[in-house]
Amino acid sequence: MSDQQLAQFARTHEWRILFDAGPRHLAGPGDARHVTHGLAAAGWKRTSDPLSTQLVLTSPDYRYRLDFTPGNGMLAWWRLWAEATETERSWAAGFGELVPAEILGAFTDALIAPPPQRHSTPLDVLDAAGWLIDARGAASSPDATCRIERHADRPDDPRAAWHVEVCDPDRPRSRLWHAHFDTGTPVHLVTAFVTALADPAPLQRGMYDRTALPSVTQQRSTVTPEQIIEAHKTRLNSLHALARAARRHSTTAAAAPASSAAARPAARR
Repeated sequence: MSDQQLAQFARTHEWRILFDAGPRHLAGPGDARHVTHGLAAAGWKRTSDPLSTQLVLTSPDYRYRLDFTPGNGMLAWWRLWAEATETERSWAAGFGELVPAEILGAFTDALIAPPPQRHSTPLDVLDAAGWLIDARGAASSPDATCRIERHADRPDDPRAAWHVEVCDPDRPRSRLWHAHFDTGTPVHLVTAFVTALADPAPLQRGMYDRTALPSVTQQRSTVTPEQIIEAHKTRLNSLHALARAARRHSTTAAAAPASSAAARPAARR
C-alpha cells in the first residue's frame, strides 16, 4: 500500500459533499478501493496485466484470488476463489456490479482476521436485525427488496450455499445485484457479509454517486470527508497488523515441529 495510492484516495474524497444512503443494499457500489486497498494492506499483490481493465489480486500464500472485471453485464463483477488445502475444500464467491464496496470489504476483511471462536449464523444475524424469516428459512429485508436464501441438502448441513438477490420492488424480476457463496464457503465469512449488509447505519455517498435505485433515501450526512479518509487509514493499519500477526503465527507453527524433531535425542543403537 503506497503513500501515492493513499493520497489519490484522499484527493477523491476530500472535496465530496456527503449524503447518508440507505438501506445499505440499495446504496450503490461506492469506492472499490475500500476492497482493494484493504487487501493490499494485508499483502495481496496485483497479478494481472497492469494495462488490462481486469484486476486480479492474489494473497501472499497464493490460496486466494480476487478478480474484478468491470463491465461484465449482469454477471459477477467480483469473484473470489479459494484453493483447497489439506483441511478445507475449495470454494468461490461472486458479487454483482452494485454490491456496496463497504459490505464486500467486510467479507474480505474477515478473510484476513482470525476466525471467531464463536459466531452467529447468517440467519441469526438477520433475525436479530428484524428481517423476515419465512418457513423455508429464507430472509427478506424490511423493504422487501433484498432476499437471502440458504441452499443445502439437509437443514442441519453446515456445508450450505448462500444466495443474495436485490431487486427493484416495482419490477420484481429486475435484479439490481446479487451475491453467491458456494458450498464450502466458511460460514463466518458469509456471516461477516450479512452482518454488514443488515447494519441499519447508512453508507456515505457523494452527491453524484450511483445508487441502486433513484428512490434511495439520502440526506445530508454529518460524517465529514476527513472522517472518511481517517477511518480508511485506520482500517488499513489494522488489516496490515492482522496480516503480519497471522504470518508470524504461521511461521512459528511451521517451525515448531522441526524444532521438536531436532531436540529429540538420537535413538540408541
